Amino acid sequence: MKQRIVALSLIASLLLAGCSVASSAPVAIPPAQIATPDIASTITAQVDQRLAQQDPTPDVAALEESILATVEERLAAASPESVAKLVEDTVAARLAEQQQTEEPGVDTALIDLYRAANPAVVYIVVPPIGSGSGFVYSADGYIVTNNHVVDGGRAFEVVFASGEHMAATLVGTDTDSDLAVLQVESLPDGVEPLPLAEPDSLQVGQFVVAIGNPFGEQGSMSLGIVSGLGRSLRSQRSSRFGSTYSLPSVIQTDAPINPGNSGGPLLNLDGEVVGINAAIASQTGVNSGVGFSIPVIAVREVVPSLIEKGSHDYSYLGAAFADEISLAGQQQYGLTQSQGAYIIGVTPGGPADNAGLIAADPNSGRGGDLIVAIDGQPINSFADLNTYLAFYTTIGQTIDVTVLRDGARISVPVTLEPRP
Repeated sequence: MKQRIVALSLIASLLLAGCSVASSAPVAIPPAQIATPDIASTITAQVDQRLAQQDPTPDVAALEESILATVEERLAAASPESVAKLVEDTVAARLAEQQQTEEPGVDTALIDLYRAANPAVVYIVVPPIGSGSGFVYSADGYIVTNNHVVDGGRAFEVVFASGEHMAATLVGTDTDSDLAVLQVESLPDGVEPLPLAEPDSLQVGQFVVAIGNPFGEQGSMSLGIVSGLGRSLRSQRSSRFGSTYSLPSVIQTDAPINPGNSGGPLLNLDGEVVGINAAIASQTGVNSGVGFSIPVIAVREVVPSLIEKGSHDYSYLGAAFADEISLAGQQQYGLTQSQGAYIIGVTPGGPADNAGLIAADPNSGRGGDLIVAIDGQPINSFADLNTYLAFYTTIGQTIDVTVLRDGARISVPVTLEPRP
């Protein structure tokens, strides 16, 4: 508080000192008629009004005393009105200067982001299959990319922004998340790993930047927004029921993503990786404004496993679900609500089967359990269930599954196993 009062007193004194050079001439009033306490109060009111939303309220009495002394010394012939007007204008200007941020414009921020991030974005050549993008994950030469970029490759060449070429070895792959890890022996001088953003830090409408090598054009950057969250990408690996596993919490963006961008980072404006560009929705094979990125939470969960053992194991429930319960589906299944994950199949001998979860009758589609919560977390759809299993559970963990069965709400403990 004392430092605040001193600072305010100094500001007031400096402002008053400038009155002698004011453009308008002071009103000549004999010193005996000058109400200096009134002047001090006027000045204090102006300062206090503009600082009311700043730090705790200053010591007004101390300010009045400091201002009064300055007024009596230098401004005995000035009118309260002229002092008040000058202080009002000057304080406003001074506070505007203090509050003015030093943040650069958007173009400068993007230039700085590119300069900082692009050295860590690499061009990956997989002869004779094709090419893609990736980024430096750690200082010991690990590089993250898409599984589909390296799938089937026998040799891997990494090209850095500096033009330096390095051979890389394949460390691990995961089909379900479409992630893979390469490693080079060392990084070029000055190349730093890209930081990872915190999970669940994205919001729809937030600006994002994609850096990669579309059509082989190395080091290309594009700007867009997060168009949607909670999307899914289907794995190329089939389940026992003939359907496919899918990766949850996928990011949808309108940042232009084209062939060659795959494996490159999607960044927030702080230069943190929020996703890995993986796919586009297009009939022509080129960007149509709908691109998809693997969420950073998948990178955090999967990549350490790929580095440690070359693969990643997911928790497995051993059941098949209706993707979405429409009103027609709700009526067909005989359910009292559409929110939840409806079990339409159970793998014999799997965790769900062993725990006693019930699947719908294959003929009528009725009689199955509707999962509405896991460990107390609401499950409103299969996407919610898939996200929870993929990113918030571990193999061997026993989860508490809440289901609606025959109109009753019951709890079923299920011990998870590795996904086959």
